[in-house]
Amino acid sequence: MSVQAYDPLAGERSPDAPQFDVFLAGTVFLDIIFTGLPSMPAAGTEIWAEGMGSCPGGIANLAIATSRLGLRTSLAAAFGDDDYGDFCWRTLEEQESVDLSRSRRFEHWHSPVTVSMAVHRDRSMVTHGHPAPMPANEMIGKPPRSRAVIATLSPDEPLGSPDAPCSWAELASRDGALIFADVGWDPSGAWSRSVLDQLEYCHAFMPNATEAMAYTGTETPRDALYAIADKVPLAVVTDGANGAMAIDSTTGEEAFVPAPRVTALDPTGAGDVFGAGLVLGTLCRWPLDDRLAFAELCAGLAVQQFGGSLAAPGWGDIADWWHEVREAAPHGGAYGSSLARRYAFLDRLVPTDPVGAVRRAAATIARYADVGMAPPASGQRPEAPRPSPEGDEPDTPRAPVQKE
Repeated sequence: MSVQAYDPLAGERSPDAPQFDVFLAGTVFLDIIFTGLPSMPAAGTEIWAEGMGSCPGGIANLAIATSRLGLRTSLAAAFGDDDYGDFCWRTLEEQESVDLSRSRRFEHWHSPVTVSMAVHRDRSMVTHGHPAPMPANEMIGKPPRSRAVIATLSPDEPLGSPDAPCSWAELASRDGALIFADVGWDPSGAWSRSVLDQLEYCHAFMPNATEAMAYTGTETPRDALYAIADKVPLAVVTDGANGAMAIDSTTGEEAFVPAPRVTALDPTGAGDVFGAGLVLGTLCRWPLDDRLAFAELCAGLAVQQFGGSLAAPGWGDIADWWHEVREAAPHGGAYGSSLARRYAFLDRLVPTDPVGAVRRAAATIARYADVGMAPPASGQRPEAPRPSPEGDEPDTPRAPVQKE
């Protein structure tokens, strides 16, 4: 495992501190991302993508996002014994410094795969997979001590069910971890409010505006925020390009922060990156305004790149952005001045760009991510790619995504 160049929690470390900052559990997918498609393929046709990349996805998006921010991250997940499983395991453990001691390999289990196709700043996905061979609670047992847990609320495996043994997240909470909860899209359209009953075990809830309004039965993101704040100490509602709002009853703070202006190419994993930034800021005890601003920045940096975990920023990317903003502020108009004021707290975090600062990584079975490659001429197939002398191996630590 590589050594983190920057530890944002260095001042919190002590011999009796938890072993990990964040513990996660879920399903890891192999994500294959096609970019720059002119349109979705029609039935019986073939089209060419301008580029592609491969990387661990699913819960791996969140694990990589937290690890790149310097949080000591442990992940429990099932991995197949196929080549896809080998690649995802190696990338997470060796390249991204994610602890996999609570994960397991299973023979004859097909690794889940998702193909993501980006068209006109939107995406469509095709997924294939099978249920994990072992339930998460059985695989994990007693989770390692951690400062925080990020869990997805689900009616199928609820937190704190009185009719079932304690879930792994409950056990982690009893051991001192703060539970940060998220929730997925409900394809049934039921949006059962009973899901929110699980929030009594949680420290924070971080839905997007659509989810928040659907689960609370409210008509605006602000009304949804207040409804959630009645149920959980830290209530957060994200609203895409409009920004994010939050109420922290433990500190008495309420905040709204607009999102930085960015050209969004791919929203895959943006919510995970936002959650990673919010967890970091909370563990560092930052003011709520700074927590939201930092989380929005991380998400904004991610959506400017293609592909889930490939796009999650590290401290090197954050430092690069802040140095540019600070230098441009004197001649950047009202918006530039506002941005510089809002993110002035970064001065104490990234005063210089440290040697070896973590940045986005290239991770692809094809040995390099050709996300910028031009499509072939109509009716022609490209020659087989030749390995570049400077091509990034899958386990090259934190190298920028290579554009051919």
